[in-house]
Amino acid sequence: MDRKIKRLTLLIVSCSAAGVILGGTSSWAESKQCLQANNVTSDCLTQNSVMKTLQGMSTGLIAGAGAAFGAAWQLRNED
Repeated sequence: MDRKIKRLTLLIVSCSAAGVILGGTSSWAESKQCLQANNVTSDCLTQNSVMKTLQGMSTGLIAGAGAAFGAAWQLRNED
């Protein structure tokens, strides 16, 4: 494999992993904070915290991969 392809793959994987971690943590914290509010809403009680965390993780994955592609595109255009 070409060196540039390896670097791009590493960039995408690392940004995606960071996005998954940050997105999952953020969604998990948001769902826990919702339950500890002074006035808990019915929406807060009916949401599945696992599904909410998975949604955050998938959003983070897409955001991380998009950021990696954007950074790679920017670097490619500067060369």
